[in-house]
Amino acid sequence: MTIEFRNSDKLPAPAGFSHASIAPAGRIVHLAGQIGTDADGTHPEGLAAQTEQAFLNLVDALTGASDATVTDLVKVTAYVVGWRESMQPELFAGIGRAAAVNPLPLVPITLVGVHSLFLDESLIEIEAVAVIAD
Repeated sequence: MTIEFRNSDKLPAPAGFSHASIAPAGRIVHLAGQIGTDADGTHPEGLAAQTEQAFLNLVDALTGASDATVTDLVKVTAYVVGWRESMQPELFAGIGRAAAVNPLPLVPITLVGVHSLFLDESLIEIEAVAVIAD
């Protein structure tokens, strides 16, 4: 199934994401927020490492729960503890490393700064929505 990504010429040009996605009719997959822990529950140190692992976990949740792939993603939301603009290089480094393993489409993405997450060691949590063909 082909997801269409679009941008409005009435808004600033996005860098690294799209303003909107359009999916043909299909089954909607809602993915719970994934944190940056490895299979044994260990949190790697730093935002870049946790971001990379959280995206890899998101892909594992997506492919494990359905026949979807990252190309079926239509929306991503990332929650980052204590977000500040100065954290962008570390965040983007983690996204880049995850994308080297699983190229990520330029889906609409929202980043929300939060005070804390469920586990004190977690620096980021990423949730997503995908649409797959019937």
